[in-house]
Amino acid sequence: MNGRIIYDSPVGLLEIVSDGKALLSVRSVNEAGGEYFHDNIVDAAEKQLREYFCGKRRCFDIPTAPEGTDFCKKVWRALSAVPYGETRSYGDIAAAIDRPSAARAVGNAVGDNPILIMIPCHRVIRSDGNLGGFSAGTEMKKFLLKLENNLF
Repeated sequence: MNGRIIYDSPVGLLEIVSDGKALLSVRSVNEAGGEYFHDNIVDAAEKQLREYFCGKRRCFDIPTAPEGTDFCKKVWRALSAVPYGETRSYGDIAAAIDRPSAARAVGNAVGDNPILIMIPCHRVIRSDGNLGGFSAGTEMKKFLLKLENNLF
């Protein structure tokens, strides 16, 4: 059975979903409707997110299985390698996956990331140093970067 819970986080409601073996998604939602099913994965993800928001956790160790193209999965793996408190540009991520001319495609893959925060797409900014977009809204991105002691 899949796990599904809603976590009322400092950045709003987060829906956490697993297939019972790995985390499938963490996404921002507007309301806490639907049925909830606890399993070890969603419970561990919620615990680790709570620790992250309290400043006690800098990386996550939940198994993940985000659905996407091979290209997207390469981008998401590269995002996971960006250290806590640091940022990278879309071009940096493109270079990290050996596709230096694919910054725009990287931007699309970053926007498609189904596991917010735990696959840290908020750590990607524009090459000019500006914040750039964020699928869950720029206010959440600013909050997360500030939490990690970045300048935004």
